[in-house]
Amino acid sequence: MRNTGFLWVLVVILALLDIYMFQVIKSLASGQTYRIKLTIFSVYWIVSGLVLLLLLLLPYLHYENWPKTFRTYLFATMVGLFFAKLVASVFFLIDDIRRGMMWVIGRLFSNPSVDITDASDGINRSAFLSWLGLAVGGTLFGSLVYGFGNKYRYQLKRVALKYDNLPAGFKGIKIIHISDVHSGSFTNKAAVEKGIRKIMEQGADLILFTGDLVNDRHEEMNEYIDIFSQLRAPMGVYSTLGNHDYGDYVNWESTAAKRANLEALKQVHAKLGWRLLMNEHVELEKGGSKIALLGIENWSAKGRFPKYGKMEQAYPGTEKYPFKVLMSHDPSHWDAQVRTQYSDIDLMLSGHTHGMQFGVQMPGFQWSPVQYMYKQWAGLYEEGKQKLYVNPGYGFIGYPGRVGILPEITLIELV
Repeated sequence: MRNTGFLWVLVVILALLDIYMFQVIKSLASGQTYRIKLTIFSVYWIVSGLVLLLLLLLPYLHYENWPKTFRTYLFATMVGLFFAKLVASVFFLIDDIRRGMMWVIGRLFSNPSVDITDASDGINRSAFLSWLGLAVGGTLFGSLVYGFGNKYRYQLKRVALKYDNLPAGFKGIKIIHISDVHSGSFTNKAAVEKGIRKIMEQGADLILFTGDLVNDRHEEMNEYIDIFSQLRAPMGVYSTLGNHDYGDYVNWESTAAKRANLEALKQVHAKLGWRLLMNEHVELEKGGSKIALLGIENWSAKGRFPKYGKMEQAYPGTEKYPFKVLMSHDPSHWDAQVRTQYSDIDLMLSGHTHGMQFGVQMPGFQWSPVQYMYKQWAGLYEEGKQKLYVNPGYGFIGYPGRVGILPEITLIELV
């Protein structure tokens, strides 16, 4: 946001969007009294003007020193207003295209001496499309505001997975799967702890965490170590790294500083009592049976995300186990490598997508814009004998809320 050139471009785009939307509001309010119109227009331009002014002054306000909660909600509201206006403008544009086509047709087939822009014969803006655009945009903005209250509404999802090759000792084992904590986004410690208590109430045999403990820096966990260290299970707590854990989205003063941050984050996992798996596997034993648990660093098939994971290091030695579970943060890894090269991986657990923190989930149907980027983005997927479960995340990042896609604690039972 220090790039003033980018800010000016953004301000110009927003200003044009505001002017375009104002024409619609002015048209719809044309039949109102002067006082009502003055109130509507004043509120609209005061809000829009303050947003534009804030963007222009942003490089000089040292916003990074503002209280995190205030900063987070302010920017989320601004982004929400932008997308609401953008979506509404799609409907306005459709209407303007309609008007333009009617104007052209009128010019081609009407009497040239007739002025079709005259008020009595003009091509009026469609009240239906205008109101529909405002309604859709307003609903979107209202949903985003409502979603602020959902970010700590942890839902417990129970999933039973059947495998013919599951060793007898592991039948009925309960696994808690969580992902994407993003502790740097938290602002309510008590609410976070309620989720941890809900996890512990399930009495799971094993707890698995599939990456993105922080947003960028290891210090983000300092306030929450005492909470997450409460996670315990008879067979242990195991974890992997996600794309945010490497600090790739920070302008570090040196490569050494970035490397030190990652090493410190590894120590955070140790302080929590979690066994961090870095391109390796461990043997799990229960009831005289043994299976393999593999964990790799972030590996993504998407170009803008890193490939730190090395299955060629984690996999060797697991061939002897009749059942294998893989923890890999990014679900795109499943189609790109796991299914094609490691067909004996029975279950892969991932996170990363958050379900975009926006969408619809109901029995038999789910939708989110993220599905146009990720084929597997939330819930259970099956191909042949292999299964993938994508957890939509415990925490949140960017938008401080969730609409439709709630934070999830997954309880998997192998049967």
